[in-house]
Amino acid sequence: MSRTLGNTRLEVTPIGLGLAALGRPGYINLGHATDLHGHSDVASMERSAHAVLDAAYEHGVRYFDAARSYGRAEAFLGSWLEQRGFGPDDVTVGSKWGYRYTADWHVDAKVHEVKDLSVATLRRQIDESEELLGNHLRLYQIHSATVESGVLDDPEVLFELKKLRSSGMAIGFTATGPHQSETIERALEVGEFDAVQATYNLLERSAGPALAAAHAEGLGVIIKEALANGRLTTRGDVPELAAAARTTGRTEDAIALAYVLAQPWVDVVLSGATTVEQLESNLVALVLDPPELEIAGEEPETYWEERSELPWN
Repeated sequence: MSRTLGNTRLEVTPIGLGLAALGRPGYINLGHATDLHGHSDVASMERSAHAVLDAAYEHGVRYFDAARSYGRAEAFLGSWLEQRGFGPDDVTVGSKWGYRYTADWHVDAKVHEVKDLSVATLRRQIDESEELLGNHLRLYQIHSATVESGVLDDPEVLFELKKLRSSGMAIGFTATGPHQSETIERALEVGEFDAVQATYNLLERSAGPALAAAHAEGLGVIIKEALANGRLTTRGDVPELAAAARTTGRTEDAIALAYVLAQPWVDVVLSGATTVEQLESNLVALVLDPPELEIAGEEPETYWEERSELPWN
């Protein structure tokens, strides 16, 4: 089931585990608070994260994705790797720099994370990530690059990334917002990237052609938010998907993930599961042929505006 991520030598699996919802008590996935069952202290969340990581590994998942801004996700992942005795060749770990977690474990915080794509942040956060993840960290990504942020044209940032890449670290970037395609196209012009991570799902398909082009040029393609932060699950609001679930006897999340997995340019689709049950439901997508779906999708501006209005928890 393993495959190589683009032209890198990194071994990944079709479904990976993203830790955005596992590393902090507040997140924008629908029903996140319900999934925590009131156990949102650090120790309880670390135990829960380890349980999901254990289940993922037991089911064959070998790619794990974190970020500096995902609360204690890197710490939880690092402690799991250490306790289980995994070496750097047993799993592939990616993380991201560019956001700072500011909620201080408070779900009602006014600001949960602050974006800063400066070279000073890169230098500080790569040290922090490596301290927590050690030599397991194999892919380091710009978090939410956009053309207007200027990060793809910042000579100091690009120089630091090039140094990291020459040391053996794979370098990637994640795209966000209604103009993901433009970001991907600019990154391809700049070069020096090994992977791209972007949002692609049944509701937001605008980045598809750009991702296919990136894959054709040898970049690994990682898909995030394939379930649209819960909108493409039983908690969501897509009647066509609910009808397909009733007809096939499969869950909405498995059908939505299977649709993304079926794209020939996709290397990894991230599960954002908070519980073992959610993860196991997601993994059904690996053996599911997606049914025909008459879902028109949304205009990118509409999709991203709705995403921005999702409540934390």
